[in-house]
Amino acid sequence: MKIWISNESDTLRTIADKNRVSIEDLFMLNPHIAHPDHVITGQPVYLPSTAEQDMSISPSAMAGSPLPTCQVVPTEPLNNWIPLTPLEQMAQEEYDVLIIGTGAGGGSVLWRLCEQWKRQGKRIGIIDRGDQYIPTQARNLSTMNQERLVAYFTHLSKPLPGADPEYPGARQLFALGGRTLFWYAFSPRMHEWDLAKWPVPIHEMESYYGVAEEVMRVTNSFAEGSSFTEILLERLWMRGYSKAAPLPVAADIVPHSFGQIHTDMFTSSISLLARALNLRPFDLAINARAVQIIHDNRKVFGVKVMSPDKTAYTLRAKTVVCSASTYETPRLLLYSGIQNPALGHYLTNQTFVQATGIISTADFPIPLGPLNIMIPQTIVNPYSVLMTGPEAFYWYPVAVERPLTDITNVNFYGYGKLESRYENRVTLNPDKIDEYGVPEIQVHFSLSQTDWDVVRIMSGGIRRIAANAGVRLVSQNGRPPICLTPLGDLHHDAGTCRIGDDPATSVADQYGQIHGISGLYVADNSALPDTGAENQTLTTIALAIRTADHIARRLR
Repeated sequence: MKIWISNESDTLRTIADKNRVSIEDLFMLNPHIAHPDHVITGQPVYLPSTAEQDMSISPSAMAGSPLPTCQVVPTEPLNNWIPLTPLEQMAQEEYDVLIIGTGAGGGSVLWRLCEQWKRQGKRIGIIDRGDQYIPTQARNLSTMNQERLVAYFTHLSKPLPGADPEYPGARQLFALGGRTLFWYAFSPRMHEWDLAKWPVPIHEMESYYGVAEEVMRVTNSFAEGSSFTEILLERLWMRGYSKAAPLPVAADIVPHSFGQIHTDMFTSSISLLARALNLRPFDLAINARAVQIIHDNRKVFGVKVMSPDKTAYTLRAKTVVCSASTYETPRLLLYSGIQNPALGHYLTNQTFVQATGIISTADFPIPLGPLNIMIPQTIVNPYSVLMTGPEAFYWYPVAVERPLTDITNVNFYGYGKLESRYENRVTLNPDKIDEYGVPEIQVHFSLSQTDWDVVRIMSGGIRRIAANAGVRLVSQNGRPPICLTPLGDLHHDAGTCRIGDDPATSVADQYGQIHGISGLYVADNSALPDTGAENQTLTTIALAIRTADHIARRLR
């Protein structure tokens, strides 16, 4: 900045003309001068710097334009809603961590590593064998209702090969974001008496539950103010169900404020990918089928990956995290020659009993709102029950018309705890090879007498809950009032790569690292030793975040 000492009869305007600067800029630089046309003999006047003067006499300004032309900075075009990396390019790198699968476990590991390493130059890659279908949880789409959502999931997913005849309801979804694109967002914690059997200290799981609930935006207030929920809750409390409560839901209900955008009401792994992307770069490839882990039975070196045209690539990595699913993670490890007596075994799930009923709402205040109640398991009763309505679940689109009636629907969903048994397992079927040359799996699954006893007890429990809530169970759409869903239809599968201290009965240690192979981890439902009687997505995410923290410490 320069200083001009005013001559006799100088004004701010004459000084501007002499120095070929705008009077507006000069007036802003000299607030001590009250008026641009007052004589200011002897007073100092601040002038713009040389660079600023040069801009003021740019070619466009000399040509008569009142302002210089803004420079357009060229940017590299982005041809997708999330940056993708070709496999050819990924094959040129060596990754500190390579993650297989973008579902709940893989997305959680990615987010946590990006958070822990946001100022470090570590290289992170993540691949998924699926394509892109929707950029958010399906319930966030305004075109979706419950019927369309189920229909779209049925279209995108496929029956699990090798599931028949013992596990006929199982399906697989290969997509960016995995099954979290369609999950119901129920997010309860597992109970202490179930976690006590795990190799992870309970206080650590509780801490990581807190982290997971924060990143997933878990709330107990999703249906707050709903008279439907409040009235039935009080009925249950007064009849001995003291632990009945609003179901915790992974839903961002914080109002928009300060210009912050909340685009994901219901959480999915896409939410985690977005958080990671806004922290630091990573490489992401889709339509990338991991077919083999490269290792020497002591240490991992990378992953063999194939594109849809069957071109093979070797992705080198110091650490590999398998988050492909309860079925695909053990399939990949078995085909890669991983030796472990528990690998593929201890497949578990929950028995799933559904019931439908109707309730009189003649005396209920308007608006009714959704029904959103969970009756948790107890030590005596090894099952949990959800109550939802009037639609199939706890939500409905904003534009739906809901005519007032004196009768409305109530749905019951009972989740029964299963025993974790060695004989329930997935194995490779050498007689059936897929298009990538990998053997398909065969599922071996049955219920024990204890499991059937839980189904019987749970059915009776649902009938009592309905009676105490004032709900009459009825047949609907040709389905009996209460029925058992085909095995495998409930997507709460787990256990095939379970963590534990004993390599004879577990595949990985308490941090998810495969016993005996340095740098190879599992972080998905397959790592859970059991599932209790709750939706396990919150637990899978909490455990995956803990695994990511362990990896971050190890690779400092």
